[in-house]
Amino acid sequence: MPTMRTVHYLDHAATTPMRPAAVAAFAEAAAQVGNASSLHGAGRRARRRVEEARESIAGHLGCRPSEVVFTSGGTEADNLAVLGQVAAADRDVVAVGPTEHHSVLDAAAHLATERGGSRDVRVLPVDDRGAVTADGVRELAGEVGDRLGLVAAMLANNELGTLADVPAVAHAARAVGAAVHTDAVQAVGHVPVDFAALGVTSLSLSAHKFGGPHGVGALLLDRGADCLPTGFGGGQERDVRSGSVNVPGVVAMAVALDEAVRDMDAEARRLSALRDRLVAGVRAAVPDAVANGGGERLPGIANLTFPGCSGESLILLLDAAGVECSTGSACTAGVAEPSHVLLALGADEAAARSSLRLSLGHTTTEGDVDAAIAALGPAAERARTAGLGMARS
Repeated sequence: MPTMRTVHYLDHAATTPMRPAAVAAFAEAAAQVGNASSLHGAGRRARRRVEEARESIAGHLGCRPSEVVFTSGGTEADNLAVLGQVAAADRDVVAVGPTEHHSVLDAAAHLATERGGSRDVRVLPVDDRGAVTADGVRELAGEVGDRLGLVAAMLANNELGTLADVPAVAHAARAVGAAVHTDAVQAVGHVPVDFAALGVTSLSLSAHKFGGPHGVGALLLDRGADCLPTGFGGGQERDVRSGSVNVPGVVAMAVALDEAVRDMDAEARRLSALRDRLVAGVRAAVPDAVANGGGERLPGIANLTFPGCSGESLILLLDAAGVECSTGSACTAGVAEPSHVLLALGADEAAARSSLRLSLGHTTTEGDVDAAIAALGPAAERARTAGLGMARS
């Protein structure tokens, strides 16, 4: 019989394996019948499980239970926050950073074209780590005043892992009455997140980034925020997000978050050490490799540029060697485009096509890191010498 190869999974920022406790919670809830909107006993029991999960999530994220709006994941939460809050505001300027996730960027782009382009979408400047700054928001607010309706500033960048000073950005935006959305999909479960302390009007999260199931997430929405629904139906979730609540997913998400928060400090120290070991090892194996990002960042993300190598080719060569990683956001996988994050930081197209994101998570071991280090040297050499480099750049 063929032997199974060992796989070293280093793409946790795309999705991380479900935690065993979350798997068990999902299975238990899925075995129960009941729509949480029904009035009979089964429905009431389902509703009770949903509300217990809502209270648990709120307790970990510094918000009121009533501010937790369940969604199908981070993309829906981002879309709802941007489209819904802008639709509710009598203001025409929307401001986003160029390093945002595409679920925010594309929602903003839609606003620029709908109804004949009635919204004025502005791109905010970012610092050398790719984060939106309060100074940039204040400068824009000084120009457009009370026309500023919404500012989007992600808490943790999904490609670089860099953390933004969201409280300062929020303070600058709310000083002129603008709503503020932060995409915290990569941050929740990995660094402390306190909705009230951030000062934003909305925040997105997704369960499969911290060990919960796919297909469920949440939008934290300030109880005083105006947000029009983008879909219509039964009026669930504060009449902001209609649709039957995914009871097993919500229950499992709460369990996963509880476990992630409980282990957060120790896990952050462990992953930071592994990340630093990975970066040092890769730069020793490939001396001209360049580490991107820096400063305050998530513990488990490393982003490196390999001059003269196609990132896509490196992924295939590493995959053949049993190491799985990515070029960046999984949501743009299969699209041969350079990293929009690195381009926003001033990288040329060749460099933006030559980068890998290696991301670590709760199942990552020293063996996984060492396997990646051992594989990257030969992979980079082969990519350069076998015509697998930058032919399309």
